[in-house]
Order: sequence, then C-alpha cells, then structure tokens
Amino acid sequence: MNITIIGIGLIGGSMAITLKENGFATRVIGVDANQANLDKAVRRRLIDEDMPFDEGVKAADIVIVATPVNTILDIVPRVLDLVDRQVVMDVGSTKTELLKGIARHPKRGRFVATHPMAGTEYSGPEAAIPNLFDRKCTVLCNAEESDPDALAIVEKLYESIPMRKVWLDSESHDLHAAYVSHISHISSFALALTVLEKERDESRIFELASGGFDSTVRLAKSSPDMWAPIFQQNRDNLLDVLDEHINQLSRFRSLLIKRDFKTFYALMQEANNIRKILK
Repeated sequence: MNITIIGIGLIGGSMAITLKENGFATRVIGVDANQANLDKAVRRRLIDEDMPFDEGVKAADIVIVATPVNTILDIVPRVLDLVDRQVVMDVGSTKTELLKGIARHPKRGRFVATHPMAGTEYSGPEAAIPNLFDRKCTVLCNAEESDPDALAIVEKLYESIPMRKVWLDSESHDLHAAYVSHISHISSFALALTVLEKERDESRIFELASGGFDSTVRLAKSSPDMWAPIFQQNRDNLLDVLDEHINQLSRFRSLLIKRDFKTFYALMQEANNIRKILK
C-alpha cells in the first residue's frame, strides 16, 4: 500500500518507520514544506522518496497529515480536493475546529480523524523512532461521518502497529485531551519558567536536578510550533482545567502558610490514588 505522509517530524517520521517495518506500507512518500526535513528523512530511510504536494497525494492509497494542528486546518481540505477513493487521515491533538471546517466538504467521507496518543519532547525527522506507538491508545473521532471502507482501512492500519482503539466525538476528545495531556504540557512549561526565574545559576540546575525534576519538566522541551496551536484551538477546555490546577496549587500554598502539614499529608495521600489508574 502506498502511503504519503505530509509532515515528516516526530509523529509522521515515527509512523513511517512503523508502517514500513510491519509491512503495512509497501512505499512511503514524504511531503513537507521544509526540503531539509525531506532530505533528512530520505537519508534516514524514513521515506522512500519525496514528492511535491499534489503528486504525493495522487500517488497515495492513504494520506496521513502529520503537521502542526494549525496547518492541518488548511491542509486537510486541500488534500480532500485532490482525492478520489483514497483515504485521508490526520494525527493531530485537537479535533473540533478541524471537523467543523470540513463538515460540508463533498469528500468528507474519505477523511478519518485520529489522534495516536504517543510522543516525546523532541521534534523533527531526527526525533523519529521505532515502536513509538506500540500498544498505546489511538482515538478515532466522529467515526460515523467517515465512509465505512475508509474507517476500516484506518482501523487496520492501527491494528497493524498494534494500538488500542477508542472512539469519541470531537468535543469529548478535546475535553479529555485537555484534562489528561494538554494540561501536563502547559504545567511543564510553567514549571520550567519558574525554575529559570528563581534559580539564575544554570550550573546549579544542571548539578542538582534529579530524576524527579527531569521527568516533571521534560515536556517543557517540546516544540512551541507544535504546542502553541494546540493551546489556541483547545483554549476553552484548557482554561477550565487550568483553573482547577491553579486552585489545587493554591490549596497547597495555603496549607504551607498555615503550617497545616496534616492536611498537606492527606492531600498527598489522595493524590496517590492516581496509582490505581496508572499502574
């Protein structure tokens, strides 16, 4: 099966590796606005060749759009304009604005909205790695709006990796993504800024940072080009969860002021319940 991937970064490149290695793709074509990314992808053998946009779409059986979510809004309609019976899918982190934008497109049924819940803090084709998606969860959104054959092909693609499948409507997806994923990133960016503001001695950060700090602030290394558009498109849900996060931080701050370490301890015990979910 010929697969064209538009956007050869961490997600698109890792998808290319996976689908080539597991045999789902017989040929992977790369399309990217940055020729340097394509050159790196060819050298790393992430893709078999690169093509201009129109040619890459027309040569594909499946088109995977793996650009930042702001450009996905523009690219998906352009791809749908060019396809006949090909399947088009995206791997973006927000869905509501995208699906509203293409709701009346005459070829809407050829599109399947997906979000593989996997990634790292790194970006670009050099960040692409094998096994990134193995046994992780992928969300398929508004599946009833896709043609049955297009949906079946995308499901088989994810089963080949393999990934667990979850079906949600776009609004529910964006809400839960804000609560579980997007708040983690914005919190990590904020923590990094806090440490950089208070600890001006960079050598001390390097020397004293333990595994706990590194794991907590890891996401602050993520690309603003990718995450700023996600925050923009999911603004309302992020404000909701961010208000609750600020409320929880304020509770801890108040308890420290009052020296109420008994309640502080109880809250930490309550937070430990996350272990029952994330085993």
